[in-house]
Amino acid sequence: MGLKIGDLIPNIELYDQDGHLRKSKLLKGKPLILFFYPKDDTPGCTAEVCGFRDKYDLFKIFGAEVWGVSGDDQKSHQAFAKKNKLPFPILSDGNNKLRVTFGVPKVLGILDGRVTYIIDQKGMIRHIFNDLINGPAHVNEALKVLNEIGQK
Repeated sequence: MGLKIGDLIPNIELYDQDGHLRKSKLLKGKPLILFFYPKDDTPGCTAEVCGFRDKYDLFKIFGAEVWGVSGDDQKSHQAFAKKNKLPFPILSDGNNKLRVTFGVPKVLGILDGRVTYIIDQKGMIRHIFNDLINGPAHVNEALKVLNEIGQK
């Protein structure tokens, strides 16, 4: 059983592609877009991360942080981030502990799922978007929800 809308996220502490320890408790009142993706350098995942890259300035306007997460190691993440010129961190969840904590499902019991969590300034999950096939839709969904949060 994973996390659901309305839950507060647990403290996240994972290393990014450059070896920096990212801690969610240090976000200090910023919204967080936390997107889990299956694997570096696959077509769907590349489209998704590039979608977040291409609209990164809009996320910054909302004051939001964007963090990607997969089970790939730091070396793989570093090459993937460099190749795609990613301006945000991608975190290595090699043991899938964070994926399990959040309850990101496996597809057909074998493929890691693609799920985005939109988390508000207080650390509460405001929206969960799950779509394995359409990676770029995660970007538009996250922006839509950030806009709604900002309107309230």
